[in-house]
This record gives sequence, structure tokens and C-alpha cells, in this order.
Amino acid sequence: MSLYKRKDSSVWWLKFRHNGQTIQRSTGTPDKLKAQEYHDRLKASLWEQARLGMKPRRSWQEAVLRWLDETSDKRTHREDVVKLKWLHAHLGLLHLDEITLDVIDSLRAARLKAGTKTTANRYLALVRAILRRARDDWEWLDKVPKVKLYKESEGRERSLTPEQAKQLLDELPPHLRDMVLFTLMTGLRQANVLGLEWARVDLDRGHAWIDSSTSKNRHPISVPLNKDAIEILLRQVGKHPERVFTYKGKPVTNANTRAWRDALKRAGIEDFRWHDLRHTWATWHRRAGTPTHELQRLGGWRTASMVERYAHLASDHLAESASRLGSVVAGYDLATVAKK
Repeated sequence: MSLYKRKDSSVWWLKFRHNGQTIQRSTGTPDKLKAQEYHDRLKASLWEQARLGMKPRRSWQEAVLRWLDETSDKRTHREDVVKLKWLHAHLGLLHLDEITLDVIDSLRAARLKAGTKTTANRYLALVRAILRRARDDWEWLDKVPKVKLYKESEGRERSLTPEQAKQLLDELPPHLRDMVLFTLMTGLRQANVLGLEWARVDLDRGHAWIDSSTSKNRHPISVPLNKDAIEILLRQVGKHPERVFTYKGKPVTNANTRAWRDALKRAGIEDFRWHDLRHTWATWHRRAGTPTHELQRLGGWRTASMVERYAHLASDHLAESASRLGSVVAGYDLATVAKK
């Protein structure tokens, strides 16, 4: 029998002989009619390859498996898996050459119903990346549809004033208060704060570092520790042999907790995420006069352009530079007046 079900699976599987070989695989669907359609198309494709010398038709499922295998060390690998599970309902039974603009538009509309344009862009970008690799690297396709993304607004710049930060700190439980304070002192991303290990901290030298394997841009980050940051770390000594930030003797694995959200409400702070603590840190630095190249190194940004979003916050610091030309203009005016 060509179609059958396994005890450990809810979907239909297919099995048949072709050119002396046994073809056996999952159809990816519990719907028997769709499974039969997949079976028939696969047999027809294999016949065309053998008899007519045509390029093998590759399925979306094949592309997904190869993509996951080749990108297993990608920082966002787990996020890709989540996205691909959602995409399977829309693309799982299609061959790559069946993913047309109409299919993309349908996918776009479905994703938009489930979230924002920004989120939809992440799914569309993943589909585009897989299709392009299938064309350019694997040579499975001759052409791919042009996948357009929604235009996104400028990067978020939500930050706290020192007064708001104090209000929030007063409302937080001790373990979260220390984590927030440490973030405001170092600008580290949430994942790096949560995963900080004692092996990456040198209290005597006032220094910590983030390995390239755990940094967002895959480059190591040097983290100078000021007096306040060191005091925060000293309070954590002895609580855990490996990890720095803990709660009741166990490493903290999630910062976006109910205690965090309730503290924000009590402090009267709205539309604020944990990552905005990093924006707050960068904003305070720019207002204190920290130049772009220094802030870039402190924050571990890959390019200076990623720091320029905070440039407008350093107007007082830039005013000193702008005033350097004032004497030149003034001298010209005086010289002109003198000649008259």
C-alpha cells in the first residue's frame, strides 16, 4: 500500500518503488486526500527526472531540512524552528517552484493577522533566505519570487529618566533590582546578564567579558565594571558556583516575569521592555558626552551606524565642537567692517 500511518505519527506516510529503489517518507499531513496528492506529484516528478532528464523538483520540506542542518550553529536557530513550524501549514506540501508571488501574498496576509508588520517581516525574510539559498547555493531553482518586506519604523528609543529608574528600582524585589542596576551600569543585553558566569568575571581588575559564542554579533565583548557594578557583583558572591544572578539558589532564566511587570505598573511606567534598559544606558552615556566610537565598543555594536540613533542626544557635547568655527566667522566679519 502506497499510503499508510505509523503508530508514532498522526500524519500519512508514503512508500513505493522507483527505478529499483524504495521511496519512503512522511507526507507531512493527516489529511488523506492531501497526502494522496503529494504522493501522486512525487511519483510524476520522479518519472520526469528519469525519462526526460529534467532537474529534480525539490520540496519546501527538503529545503527546510537542509537549511536547519546548515544553520544549526546560527544564533537564531531555535527561533527559525518556531517560525518554520508555523510556515509548515502554508508551505509544507508545496514544491519550491510552486511558491509563487500569490503564495507569498497569501502567507503575508495570514501572518499579518497573527501579529505586527515587524513580526511578519521576520517570517517573510526567512522564506526569502531559504528560497535564495535554494537558487544560489544548492541550484535547486532557476528563479525565485521577489519577496518584499513591510517598511518598518525607525528603531525603538524608549528610555527612562534617572527619576523613573529610581522609582522602578524601589518597586523591584532584590534579585531583579540587582539585575536591572547591573544592566543600567553595563548596557548588557538580557541574555548576557542572565547567562553571566563567574568564570567571565574578574572582580580584582574590574572587568568582565562576553564570549563570541553568546554575543549577538558573534564578537567578544569587553565589559569594564565601574564601582557600582562591582558592588552589585559582590552581593552575588557565594550564591551559586557558576552563575552570577540567581533566585533562591537557582540561576535566573527569565527576566520578563510577573514581578517585573507588576513593578513597572506600580512605578507608573508604561510601554517599557527589559531591552529598553539597554537603550536607557546608551541614552545616559550620550547625554554624559560619551563619543560614538567609545559607546560602540562599550555596547558591542558591530557598526557605528547602529549607535548613531543616539547621536541627537549629545547636542550639548557637540555644541563645543560646533563653536570652534565661531572665531573664524567672527574674524571675517571684523575684517570686513574694518575695511569699510
